[in-house]
Amino acid sequence: MSSLREESLELHRKLKGKISQENKVAVETYDDLRLLYSPGVAEPCLEIQKDPSKAYDYTRKGNTIGVFSDGSSVLGLGNIWPLASLPVMEGKAMLIKEFGGINAIPLIIDSQDIETVISTIKLLAPWFGGIHLEDIAAPACFEIEDRLAAELDIPVFHDDQHGTAIIVLAGLINSLKLVGKNKEDVKVVLNGAGSAGFRIAELLRAYGFRNIITFDSQGAIHTGRGELNKQKLLLASYNVENFSGNSLSEGIGGRDVFIGVSRPNMLQTEDIKLMNADSIVFALANPTPEIGYEEAKMGGAAIVATGRSDFPNQINNLSVFPGLRKGLLEKRISKVTIEHKLKLSQILVDYMGEEIDSEHIIPSVFDRNVAQVIADGL
Repeated sequence: MSSLREESLELHRKLKGKISQENKVAVETYDDLRLLYSPGVAEPCLEIQKDPSKAYDYTRKGNTIGVFSDGSSVLGLGNIWPLASLPVMEGKAMLIKEFGGINAIPLIIDSQDIETVISTIKLLAPWFGGIHLEDIAAPACFEIEDRLAAELDIPVFHDDQHGTAIIVLAGLINSLKLVGKNKEDVKVVLNGAGSAGFRIAELLRAYGFRNIITFDSQGAIHTGRGELNKQKLLLASYNVENFSGNSLSEGIGGRDVFIGVSRPNMLQTEDIKLMNADSIVFALANPTPEIGYEEAKMGGAAIVATGRSDFPNQINNLSVFPGLRKGLLEKRISKVTIEHKLKLSQILVDYMGEEIDSEHIIPSVFDRNVAQVIADGL
């Protein structure tokens, strides 16, 4: 039996790219050329010159986004640089088209200098109805997104940050329903203070969670630690107990929720046993979670989610970004706000309704209705 590596390489070699471009209309006669190219093409050009917003009507701008990366934080591979990240960017573009019906163009930037990345995207932005940032490492990703969002008139969305946070919050809301706990009362421990971890904590706080301890490679983030950047200072303020321990095993004791967006094999079954009864464990490191599904269950976790498709409750931002992108374009929304993100989480919760149990807290990534529901509700 061939391995995953062999199968994947063979398929990618055969496809030579996962997306392609097709013409929407046949060009077979002189009349076709007259209308689609010279001289007829001058007419939409002149209309756009008079009113740039007409580009949404006369070109692909209204149905196309740019997927940009500098290759600095790719999946579980780390900083593999732009060219090596291209298969992932093609994959993201493929999924946006497949599930959201939106054209997406993968573009890699051969630089990891913040100013170069920002200026390059700004120069290319007129072509697109939105900018999708992908696999850009923290803390650069925060500045890149913030500045582009402020300086462009089209929506800018970093999926690793916000898509992950949205689906995590939706899953957590439904999990709390099942175990009968309140957001104001539960204690959350979050492992991983990069782009995803920061935005998860930020969104949970905005929703009403009050007690969130975040760990990074140096231990708990608290107000007594020196040299904290802007994001970690905010995370420290969420640590209402000002817990200052360095050990994740120590920090998880007496907690109701564990969320991991960090590294594999960070926890053992014995660690989960230290949590409060009916604990919730979201071990989302990919491809190997912080603790295995069965190991977490053996530790007493009532609900376990991972980023993997071979276990129940796969937490994957595929449930979010196709519909989000579709809705942003259709409704001409120029900025993605915290209110939008909270609304998207609630849309996913409402979509599941009462059809939830410990192994079904969020919609399947293959539910073809989700993208349209998100787009309509945005």
